[in-house]
Amino acid sequence: MGINIPDAAKAILETPPGRAAIDIWGWIRDQLTDFFGLAPTLAMFASGDYHKLLTVDGFGSVVAPIVPLLLVFELVRGVGLRRTKREDYQVPLLELILNRFIGSFLAIAMVSFCIGLFNRFAPFQAGLSWYGLLYGYVVWELAHFVYHFLAHKVRLLWCLHSTHHAPVAMNLSVNYAHIFLEGPYADFVRTSICMLLGVSPPLLVLIMIIDSFWGQLIHLGENVLPAGKLGVFYRVVLTPSHHRVHHARNVLYMDTNFCNLLPIWDRLFGTYMEVHEDIRIEYGITRPVRRYSVLDAYLGEFWLLGRDVWCAPGLRNKLLYLLMPPGWSHDGNHHTAKAAKAALLTQPRSATQVEAGI
Repeated sequence: MGINIPDAAKAILETPPGRAAIDIWGWIRDQLTDFFGLAPTLAMFASGDYHKLLTVDGFGSVVAPIVPLLLVFELVRGVGLRRTKREDYQVPLLELILNRFIGSFLAIAMVSFCIGLFNRFAPFQAGLSWYGLLYGYVVWELAHFVYHFLAHKVRLLWCLHSTHHAPVAMNLSVNYAHIFLEGPYADFVRTSICMLLGVSPPLLVLIMIIDSFWGQLIHLGENVLPAGKLGVFYRVVLTPSHHRVHHARNVLYMDTNFCNLLPIWDRLFGTYMEVHEDIRIEYGITRPVRRYSVLDAYLGEFWLLGRDVWCAPGLRNKLLYLLMPPGWSHDGNHHTAKAAKAALLTQPRSATQVEAGI
C-alpha cells in the first residue's frame, strides 16, 4: 500500500523552483496551525458565529489547542529550569512528524467503518443527554480498558503499543509517540464495543473529544505538575500521577491503570495502582532502547518478535509467540510481567526496594 501524501505536500512538490520557498513556508504555517488545532477557532472568530461553541465540533475546537500549548509551555519551562534533556523529547516529536505523513487519515476511516458495520446491531441508542453521557462513558472506559489490556498482554499488539512506552521521561510529547498502526487497532476495538453496546455516533464523537483531551493531559510531566495528583480529583479520576505509574518499567507498577479517565474497570479487575511515595518511577520499557533512535522505538519490538518466531520450534510455538504476553517463552523460562511480579512479591522488602529502583 502506498503512502498517502497530503495535498499540501503534493503542492510543494509540484511548485516551480522560483516559488518553492514561499510555498514551503506556507506549508509549515499550515502544519503548525493544524498541530495547535487553531484553524477552527480562528475561523469561528473570523465569522463571529459563536453559537458553534454550543455544538460538539465547537467544543472540540476550543479544547484542541490546550494540550499543544501546554506542551510548548512544559518544554520551555523545562529548558528554563535546566531539567530537560534532548532524549526526553527527540524521539516522540520525530514520531509525531512521521505519523503525520503516514497515518493521519487512518483513524477517521476506521471509526467510520466500525460505525457503519456495527451500529445497526445495537439493541438501543444512548444519545446526547446527561444519562446518555454517563452510560456512554462507562462503556467507552470498558472499550478502552479492553484495547489497552490486550495491547499489554498480546505480544503482537504490544509491538504496536510499545512505541508509546519507549520514552524514558514523562512529558506531553509522549502523546505523539505511537506507531501509526496502533490507532486503527485501538479505534476498531473501542468503536466496535461502543456501537454494539448502544453508544450513538454523535455521543461517541463527544466522548472521544473529552477522552482525547484528558488522555493527553495526563501525560503532563513533573516540570509542570511535580506530584500530578490534582488534589481531591486523585481519588475520583485517573490523574497524571496514575498515568506515570502506568508508564513505569518498575516491576511493581507494570500492567496497571489501563483506563483513561474513570478507573472503574481498573478497580473492578484489580489493575488499579496508586504511586508509592518510596518507589521512584523509572520510565521506559524493560529492554534498553537505543538513545535518539526512532527506528528502534518504532520497530525494535517487531524485530525481536520476528526473531523469536523464526527460532521457535513448530508452528504452535510460533503462533504462541504472537499471542502470548511479552516475555513468554516456549521453554517455560518466562519473563512476563506476571512472572516478574510473582517473583518480586516473594522477595524480602529490602530486595523489593532494590528491584523497584529505590
